[in-house]
Amino acid sequence: MSDIGILGGTFNPIHLGHTLPAKAVAAQLSLDEILLIPASIPPHKASPNVSAKHRATMVKLACDTESIFSCDERELKRDGFSYTVDTLKELSQCYPNANLYFIMGLDSLLTFTTWHKYQDILSLCHIVVNTRPNYQLSNINQATKSLLNNHQVDDTNTLKSNKTGGILLLPSSLPNYDNHLDINLSSSEVRQRLINKQDCQHLLTPNVLNFINKNKLYR
Repeated sequence: MSDIGILGGTFNPIHLGHTLPAKAVAAQLSLDEILLIPASIPPHKASPNVSAKHRATMVKLACDTESIFSCDERELKRDGFSYTVDTLKELSQCYPNANLYFIMGLDSLLTFTTWHKYQDILSLCHIVVNTRPNYQLSNINQATKSLLNNHQVDDTNTLKSNKTGGILLLPSSLPNYDNHLDINLSSSEVRQRLINKQDCQHLLTPNVLNFINKNKLYR
């Protein structure tokens, strides 16, 4: 059995706030691979202002710097909205001997019970949540409380004792994670810095930044 992490997103553009936490999760859970899956039309976001081809190319360039990463373009080849449950069904068929770990941020967990067929998602994978510093779960809604009561586990060993259905909240300060970079960094912040011609060398891998400049993206 292999352990495969899954990180989806618009990746508009992909930046170190995506990849560094994913690397830390991979180290913490001893994952064999992380699939970076660019979304075509995310159900919860406006359509990206950069082509899917360019976004996928940037993801591939980010993968070139880390052997554990690979770009999976299945959502870009699918018509209509990109629903996580559909992607996980396909992945479970493609990797029948793998345990799947869907990586998300705390903000996504807080809306997870509104996702399309969210109960089915937990039948296909585990969920691993990157939390924020000093996060509090006291003010979460009742649906999320029930979700955590039914699915939250306390450690990696407990998570791995079952094939699917667990939710693990990881601390915000993991080993191998660069704490100088804000884990909450958003792509919209990176885009705004690019628009304003501010320095982004500390936010993007050099090959992604070169691609953006060469193709005059986010201008």
